[in-house]
Amino acid sequence: MADSSLNIMPLRVIGPTLRNGNGNARASQGKEQQGLKSIIHQELIKRLDLEKLGAIQETRAGQQQLFSLIQQIIGEQSIPLSSSERDRLAQEVLDEVFGLGPLEPLLQDDTISDILVNTYNHVYVERRGVLQHTNVTFKDNRHLMQIIDKIVSGVGRRVDESSPMVDARLKDGSRVNAIIPPLAVDGPILSIRRFGSTPMAAEDLVRNKALTQPMLELLGAAVKARLNVIVCGGTGAGKTTLLNVLSGYISANERIVTIEDSAELQLKQDHVVRLECRPPNVEGKGAVKQRELVINALRMRPDRIVLGEVRGEEALDMLQAMNTGHDGSITTIHANTPRDGLARLETMCMMGDMRLPEKAIRMQISSAIDLIVQAARMSDGSRRITHISELTGAYSDVISMQDLFVFEKEGLGPNGKVKGRFRSTGIMPKFGERLKAAGIPLPAGMMDHSVEV
Repeated sequence: MADSSLNIMPLRVIGPTLRNGNGNARASQGKEQQGLKSIIHQELIKRLDLEKLGAIQETRAGQQQLFSLIQQIIGEQSIPLSSSERDRLAQEVLDEVFGLGPLEPLLQDDTISDILVNTYNHVYVERRGVLQHTNVTFKDNRHLMQIIDKIVSGVGRRVDESSPMVDARLKDGSRVNAIIPPLAVDGPILSIRRFGSTPMAAEDLVRNKALTQPMLELLGAAVKARLNVIVCGGTGAGKTTLLNVLSGYISANERIVTIEDSAELQLKQDHVVRLECRPPNVEGKGAVKQRELVINALRMRPDRIVLGEVRGEEALDMLQAMNTGHDGSITTIHANTPRDGLARLETMCMMGDMRLPEKAIRMQISSAIDLIVQAARMSDGSRRITHISELTGAYSDVISMQDLFVFEKEGLGPNGKVKGRFRSTGIMPKFGERLKAAGIPLPAGMMDHSVEV
């Protein structure tokens, strides 16, 4: 580990709790703790063999020895602290040395889905769809920058004035975005989209009322029968979570190639090849975009291609792949409705250097895409699958589409929870014959049900 990770760090306000009205008292307490932590950190550096630090990090026993040394230093300071306070202080010093400092307790909290750092002294978290302001702070923006540098350098990326925006990921796959001055006016901004240690399973979606069992069975059958599926939704709607669940229905005998801007998919099959885009280097060269990876993936003998998200000119190459034998592909796209998703896909196909007429693009889309799944985040923070729609062709330059399942919002309950119902439209999908040919016939009554939530 580089020596810079041992720079003296201040003590943060302990615990990711919510703020209350005692702001001045907490600030004063925080300053006293910062001074104490600086003293402990200085003494630790004096006694530590920095060359052995990397080896210590790799072993649990080594970390425990370092933890005991920190506790010993705390005891030598003759400061009136309880046993639990000493343990907590020692853990915070250890977090600065090996972890991400003030962010470590938040990263250990499984109820937190997002960590949003708006400069050094404003840290928000999202719990169960609701944003909360915590009392976690950094000493200053320089301290925050050191944590950001530690994150991005761990995945071979950089952030500085010449490249002030960066996407990275943590060891557990959590997505990280950082933007710093001069683009961020008030100071560094850090956003972490967390992934749980245990990926959400299909039964979890049903239990959380994101969709119903018949809807899940239809989607699973579509993936098994190699239909091409697009998952649409806004930011935080659960697109990647749903994509992970759907990918679980892919046979373990198939070769899967995943392509992502920043690797975050958690496929469980053994035969998975993971590709990730590369940002430009210091000279602004060497960038590898999704379109190049899609083109290269076609030469890798894939059975399935899974794109984390389509956001540019690679959309046309993806459609071409779907229409040339690589069926069963899955991807996500930002859109508020299935119809918006088609419009965005059409626009992205026009971003490339091939000047195709609109009619030709629409024909490509209608013949390539079989199913669109719309995910949405409700006002109470819950996620719902609001549409499962089938593309049925293109007629008179318009792509024809029919809804198979919809979620109808009916209002809010007394506790602010969204009330509504999932219902089928009663329309039998045209791809039913493909499911039957694949040995997955639709159960009787699947397309005739309604469930209140």
